[in-house]
Amino acid sequence: MSTPSDDYTATLPRKRMGAAVLFTDALGRAMLVEPVYKDYWEIVGGCVDADESPRQAAAREVKEELGKSIVPGRLLVVDWVPPRPDRTEGVMIVFDGGVLNEVDTADIHLPPDELRSWAWCGQGDIKERMSELLARRVMAALRAKAEGATFDLENGFSVP
Repeated sequence: MSTPSDDYTATLPRKRMGAAVLFTDALGRAMLVEPVYKDYWEIVGGCVDADESPRQAAAREVKEELGKSIVPGRLLVVDWVPPRPDRTEGVMIVFDGGVLNEVDTADIHLPPDELRSWAWCGQGDIKERMSELLARRVMAALRAKAEGATFDLENGFSVP
């Protein structure tokens, strides 16, 4: 009988994984959230926990960050991110959160220890408020949503 320590897969490299949800408004603007602990904005999302699927993580993060229960929509983007001095390599996944209106956003409750605010943002605001990498990923997710596509990215850039 084999034991977990005999499992070959336990010897394979591990990657950091994140899952996020792209919400848009009727004008096609992206919902960005402003973390209290960073100097740039993000979309709703976070780390995928052990034994949790990316889709489950996305739903959990929406509940934690916005106080809303949702079922994430279709996959928009898969983005492999190379290692850098302060982070390991990772795989980031973005799901469609749908189009929200004023009624849908009226009951948003941000956790004050994590998020300062949220805003609908067009391309200019996305580029101004987000890191270059996150801006590329969100712009690709917006294109994927508009085109009914799914994009394969590396470091936020489309893979040919």
